[in-house]
Amino acid sequence: MKDNVKTGLIYGGGVLVGAVSGFFGGGGGMLCVPLLEAYGLDCKRAHATALLIILPICIVSASIYIANGYFEATAVLCSVIGVTLGAAAGALALDKLNGTAVAAIFAALMIAVGLKLTLS
Repeated sequence: MKDNVKTGLIYGGGVLVGAVSGFFGGGGGMLCVPLLEAYGLDCKRAHATALLIILPICIVSASIYIANGYFEATAVLCSVIGVTLGAAAGALALDKLNGTAVAAIFAALMIAVGLKLTLS
């Protein structure tokens, strides 16, 4: 892939990922990983990089949601411990699994979420 196409993919994909995350309050990582893989990153590196890309998106989106009154403190406080432990477990699992297993788990998760949304 030519460098200008790769650069356009990253900039355009970044706008798309940011817009989806801002609109839905998350989900940009589901788009970010395939975009990073199309850019040329291997599966594990794409997943790890997507996490760092999503951080500023979450901060900006959360700030706007909080400013507009869309914030439930109790839900956040109750979720923080579980989310933090789950993130640590997921990061450790990413290190242990091979790229094929990570891709299969990611694909299964995307299919399950798609089915859930379709059937809801």
